Amino acid sequence: MGMAAVESQFHVLAVDDSVIDRKLIERLLKTSACQVTTVDSGSKALEFLGLQEHDKNQTNCVSLDNHQEAEINLIITDYCMPGMTGYDLLKKIKESASLRNIPVVIMSSENVPSRISRCLEEGAEEFFLKPVRLSDVNKLRPHMMKTKCKSPKQQQPEIIVTQDNQEAIDITHVVPSEENQESDNIVQQQKSQGNSNNNKRKAIEENLSPDRTRQRFSSLTAI
Repeated sequence: MGMAAVESQFHVLAVDDSVIDRKLIERLLKTSACQVTTVDSGSKALEFLGLQEHDKNQTNCVSLDNHQEAEINLIITDYCMPGMTGYDLLKKIKESASLRNIPVVIMSSENVPSRISRCLEEGAEEFFLKPVRLSDVNKLRPHMMKTKCKSPKQQQPEIIVTQDNQEAIDITHVVPSEENQESDNIVQQQKSQGNSNNNKRKAIEENLSPDRTRQRFSSLTAI
């Protein structure tokens, strides 16, 4: 499989209210062999991602729509958009437990350092100044590779403990095996033999001590 075939697996969601900028970023991404989905607002991006925004009482909360099955490897969004800004969209994505690992890149035609810092601190991977160039798009590949590395196949399988194998586990911990019992008996015998040898050695040393020898010879009478 060639490099172009591998890169074509990447799916990018592009969000911009400008038709011209939206067409430009779509063309650049397709040149890099990416699949592209474009929307013109932050609310439509949330809808596509399966997040539904609740506007009642302005609670600003979102919920996940389980029917959304599209896999997105990266989101690139304009900063200045009517209604929901790119920064607002970034915050909602990072607040979602199911979407926070998707890389987000912000675009803007205005070079405002405080705006750039705020987006990067909130979790944006990059901040591009418009017009976006092909060299900028080439910087997206490492971020998209992170999502491909997190494959479900690499996750370790769950170990399910049933009542039967739980009982087996308990038995192995409580009842020692025959081999373990034999090993314990051998070790006990070795300890007993060692203690016996030490006692014999101690008795011999006591019988051969200078005091005892001196007493034995002192009791003899001279002829």
